[in-house]
Amino acid sequence: MEQNFEDMSRKAQYKLLWDEYLGKREGAKKLMEWMEEAGFFESPASTKYHGSYPGGLCQHSLNVAFNALDLCSLPAFEGVSRNEAVTAALLHDLCKVGCYWLDDNRRYHYTEAWGLGHGTGSVTLAQRYMKLTDAEQVAIRWHMGMYGDADKAGELASAYKKCPLAMLLHHADMMATYYCDGKKGMGLV
Repeated sequence: MEQNFEDMSRKAQYKLLWDEYLGKREGAKKLMEWMEEAGFFESPASTKYHGSYPGGLCQHSLNVAFNALDLCSLPAFEGVSRNEAVTAALLHDLCKVGCYWLDDNRRYHYTEAWGLGHGTGSVTLAQRYMKLTDAEQVAIRWHMGMYGDADKAGELASAYKKCPLAMLLHHADMMATYYCDGKKGMGLV
């Protein structure tokens, strides 16, 4: 008997999207193994805002992927590959794995573990196992938009002009953060 997607666990939903959109790529299996070992599926997405609970990072990534698929249907993003959009969405916050810890009051805290920055860290971690397309790299690098590095506004504008996937991923992430992930707030860590 086939299980309804909505009735599946977050992890099962994530892996189903993974298999459909990027599971056949060279290195994808090794990347997934690392993600499982490193605690991706148990990690929160933030300290106290969106997805600040065990498994929140997985849920947030799923929400971003669903938003990205929806945005792909808009005329502004008609040339964006659905495979690249889902890949970028599922991997955009990979750098958050292993960066959260609970204090004695059961509050999450964040320590940047990789020293690579947010977007660049996610690209670097993913590419240790699996090659990303140029568009995926640009999108993940700039998914934070102006929240990521306000001093780089010119580079961000250039990335958005050259790579529609970058703009799409940023919007999908903001939609998930503020409208899909439950707790709303201005914090993005």
